[in-house]
This record gives sequence, structure tokens and C-alpha cells, in this order.
Amino acid sequence: QVRQLSTTAARPVSKLVKPPIQVYGLEGRYATALYSAASKQKKLEQVEKELTRVWSLLKDPKLSSVVMNPHTKSSVKQKAVNDALAREKMSPITVNLMNLLAENGRLRYTPGIVSAFGKIMSAFRGEVVCTVTTAQPLDEANLSELKSVLNGFLAKGEVLKLETKTDPSILGGMIVNIGEKYVDMSTRSKIQKLTKIMRETV
Repeated sequence: QVRQLSTTAARPVSKLVKPPIQVYGLEGRYATALYSAASKQKKLEQVEKELTRVWSLLKDPKLSSVVMNPHTKSSVKQKAVNDALAREKMSPITVNLMNLLAENGRLRYTPGIVSAFGKIMSAFRGEVVCTVTTAQPLDEANLSELKSVLNGFLAKGEVLKLETKTDPSILGGMIVNIGEKYVDMSTRSKIQKLTKIMRETV
């Protein structure tokens, strides 16, 4: 159960189901223990969906004004969270996590925990996140060609998870982030390099 999160540091590591990647900070510790609990009960995908829904619920002004208020008693926060989760028919794993956060005054860490758990699940599925930034949106033909090229860099069993962004300030070309690799092929970068060379030759 996620309620064991509070004693994670004191437990032998062997009792935890080790996630495919390590995530850091307080949010990472909660996400890791949550992954272990959900994995043991074979409810990883369910918990992932529930966490996304939980964060949407906590952004609701009516609920947020109660649970995110530092002056509200923990017992009041717990009741508000429990009532909201009961309506959504959340699993005990997710309910226990949110109760623990409410009890310890750590509900503000929810978005970080959701993000950290998402990273673990992405690695679990073998996804390699690639972000491509272009000055203008790519058309279907260019997007298809780009995916084909990027897939060529992946190892067996890895799955490309492509995110595209637009940033007119790069002027043209593209900036690619894939895994831990960063490649700047933007027009802006080329102009900056050219300007630097010109200045050095003066």
C-alpha cells in the first residue's frame, strides 16, 4: 500500500519493485513507491490514468480553495479529497496516496508526483521522448519523413514519442531533443554562429 510511503526510507530496498528509471526529489520518492505498489497489484495503467484525473480535480477552484489552503486542517483536507475521489471511484492505491499527502500537508507536490510517475511509465513502455521545435508547423509529408529518420536512432524495443512545438523566433530549421541528445539546426543558431565568426575575423 502507498501508506507505506512514509516509511520507504526505512524499508529494505529489496521490498520495492524497482522502476525502470530513477526519479529524484520528494516527488520522485512518492512516485517510486507508488509504482512499486501499483506494479505489485498489476494496476500501473489504471493508477496512471487516475493520477491525471486527480490533478484535474485539484485544479478545480472549489476543491483547490480547501485542499491547497495552508490554514485548512489536515482532517478537513482529507475529507474533501476523499469525497472527491469517492465520486470518481478511484482505486485504494490512489486514495491512499492522496490521503497521505493531505495528512502530511504535501498536496502541493501532486503535479510533481504526477509528472515523475509519468516519466517512470514512459520508460516502462520503452518510450523515447523526442521534442522537435520548428519555426512553423510541419506538414504531413515532412512530419512523416522526420518520424522515419528519428525511428532509425531507436534501439530494439524502444518506441518514439514525438512532441512538436513551434517557435517563430528560431526563424527556420529545427531544434531536436531526443533522449539526452540535443541538436540545434535552427536558422537562428546558424546566424549566431556566423555573426560570431564575422566578429572574430574583424
